[in-house]
Amino acid sequence: MKKTMNFVGKSKIFYGISLSIIAIGLICNIIFGATLDIQFRGGTVISYSFVGEIDEEALRDTIQKATPENTVSFTVTKDIMNNTEDEDAYAISVEFSGNESIETDLQKSITATLQDAFPDNNFEYQETTSVEASMGFSFLLKCLTAVAIASVLMVLYVTLRFKRIGGLSAGVMALVALFHDVAMIYFMYVIFHMPIDSNFIAVVLMILGYSLNDTIVIYDRVREERRLAGRDADLADVFNKSATAVMPRTIATSITTLVAIGTVYVVAVIYNLGSVQAFALPMMIGIVSGCYSSLCIAGPLWVAWNTRKSKKA
Repeated sequence: MKKTMNFVGKSKIFYGISLSIIAIGLICNIIFGATLDIQFRGGTVISYSFVGEIDEEALRDTIQKATPENTVSFTVTKDIMNNTEDEDAYAISVEFSGNESIETDLQKSITATLQDAFPDNNFEYQETTSVEASMGFSFLLKCLTAVAIASVLMVLYVTLRFKRIGGLSAGVMALVALFHDVAMIYFMYVIFHMPIDSNFIAVVLMILGYSLNDTIVIYDRVREERRLAGRDADLADVFNKSATAVMPRTIATSITTLVAIGTVYVVAVIYNLGSVQAFALPMMIGIVSGCYSSLCIAGPLWVAWNTRKSKKA
């Protein structure tokens, strides 16, 4: 006979683990703070391509001297779009914070400065992208609104679908699990000093769906188990049996997805594809968190809610 895992009995341990991670994340957030990408905070990005190795400190100093009035940051990635035949081809995105766009004359001056300072690297201008601070903030609000609407609709769906096991409690605890996963992803961005950009919103929306799917699978099993055991059955036993039954499937699905996303991340690291790394790494964290929160957070909280409600009744 298969041994039943006591998820509810160990719930305090699970809550302690999550609260400890959240506490560490909050401390890091206070110390380091979150960094918004230029998409949200506004500014200008000038893109160049070049070949060969380069001293990034010398590159930073050169760009900063060419634009002393602007705060400059840049990222260097493997160029697989424009120079596929050259293995030593790279792309650089130079970011200038602020509300004002970079004038054409200054862009040409920066390009000439780079070409003079690094003649062997064949710097070539690619494109310029400017985002006003107000437009960036508006875009951020729209993204957050999309996340909020998606969360509410998901909870309503769970509430209506699982009326037989306490629809409201099931929906609310599913929402708690979703907030848990979003917090894990956010703190990962803070700890790894990754700028919050459109990738963050995309990862959050994907993990919301992924985590909710895990929770729904468990709730569906709980509903079936409770129907077989009867309305008077102990909720903790019902959930423990249900979670134990679906755990192999949930873990196998998560591992399969992790292997796929992990492969993408490794390839991105090898070819220095920053944008792909910024998507794949949070996805892996979110998948692990989603699997954990469905089994160890949402379910035990649902049991605690309904047990307390029964005692009051």
